[in-house]
Amino acid sequence: MSQNLKFINTTQSAFFATVRKRVDSYFKEQGISKNGNVRIWVKAAFFLLSFFTLYFFILSGSFSAWATLGMAAALGAFAAFIGFNICHDAIHGSFSGNSKINRVLSYLFYLIGANPYLWNISHNIVHHTFTNIPGHDEDIEVAPGLIRLDESEKVNRVQRYQHLYAFWLYGLASLSWVLRKDYVKFFQKQIGQHTKSHPKREYFNLFFYKILHYFLFIGLPLLLLNLNWWQAALGFLVMHLAEGMVMGLVFQLAHVVEGTAFPLPNNQGNVEEAWADHQMRTTANFAPQSSLASFLLGGLNRQIEHHLFPKVSHVHYPAISVIVKQTAQEFNLPYLESKSFWTAIQSHYKVLKKLGKEAYEKQTAGIAAINPA
Repeated sequence: MSQNLKFINTTQSAFFATVRKRVDSYFKEQGISKNGNVRIWVKAAFFLLSFFTLYFFILSGSFSAWATLGMAAALGAFAAFIGFNICHDAIHGSFSGNSKINRVLSYLFYLIGANPYLWNISHNIVHHTFTNIPGHDEDIEVAPGLIRLDESEKVNRVQRYQHLYAFWLYGLASLSWVLRKDYVKFFQKQIGQHTKSHPKREYFNLFFYKILHYFLFIGLPLLLLNLNWWQAALGFLVMHLAEGMVMGLVFQLAHVVEGTAFPLPNNQGNVEEAWADHQMRTTANFAPQSSLASFLLGGLNRQIEHHLFPKVSHVHYPAISVIVKQTAQEFNLPYLESKSFWTAIQSHYKVLKKLGKEAYEKQTAGIAAINPA
């Protein structure tokens, strides 16, 4: 990455100032905190209890091989739900008004194989600032060379079929994270345009908690159960495939659907619109009226509200979404949403096909026109 980007509010948009004032007024009038309330603690207890119950059932060795494998998949799904509902809010500082509680709960990221320190940089700082900007938002860099999301990138022969294989690759997201991604990000010179020397304790945390994760989910089953090494590895693989599929789909449906933009900066490295306006063009909601989606996904089905107000706990998104949508309409800004999870999947599929197969056909036709036989 060669440029340092800046957002230049060329239209003097007052959208964010207006919507922020209205949201602040809502919390003041209601007399409630922007942090989590009793509902988020109930959710946290439910997901943690479910996760550890599944884990101890597996370690008990009381179930058949197929049932144990099924529980490993469920364990992976609940790991993702812990990340969405607890760690995500905690690392953003919105789970609780107490910073110590947020810090302690953020450590649960280690349990599911991820590193909260690196996530804070790559997600909170980089992704939330430079959303969907190719070369700057590393959250949209999914399997480079295999999945194309940047229209300025030349499409290759393999990417013609990305609409067919991308969904399967998403299952590898968690496995890549726990075995590769955090190590690569930690030792690369910068993440996005964020450059920082890491505190010494973070070197220890990176390796110690990765080893602890491997021990808890590979080593301990090998010690306590009558398993071959490949059986323990298979359980670990299935757990992370399930976790990766849940995570991958949620991340993609929020930013890579019909209508979302992938803007490029000008030659001076400026994005010529206000930051909040940019968020409205690059972010989408899905299944916003689904209570089940909101419960399981920690409000990440309402990404618009999250991107505008990351310091507000997800339990408040349904209420403030009314304010955000109305204000967006007043300022003639898009408010992108898919009515259901399935329609969002379909929309994502169409975008993958457009940027893969259809782009390849246009590129090939253009080359043929320039170089006729």
